Amino acid sequence: MIEVTRLHNQMIVINADLIEFVEQTPDTMITTTTGKKLLVKESVDEVIDKVVAFRRKCLGGRVVKKTS
Repeated sequence: MIEVTRLHNQMIVINADLIEFVEQTPDTMITTTTGKKLLVKESVDEVIDKVVAFRRKCLGGRVVKKTS
């Protein structure tokens, strides 16, 4: 779960696993796999950082390396 801020300053928590894509239009829009669209104050990079931090927390801080 990640915390983001709606445009009218309401903090909400969303399930990071349900994020399908994030786009800058010029506000940041998060689209979920269920089709819900959320406009948030955070930039695309901030949303990505929050998702990465959430995933790291889920993995207990471990870094998973890709193998070729």
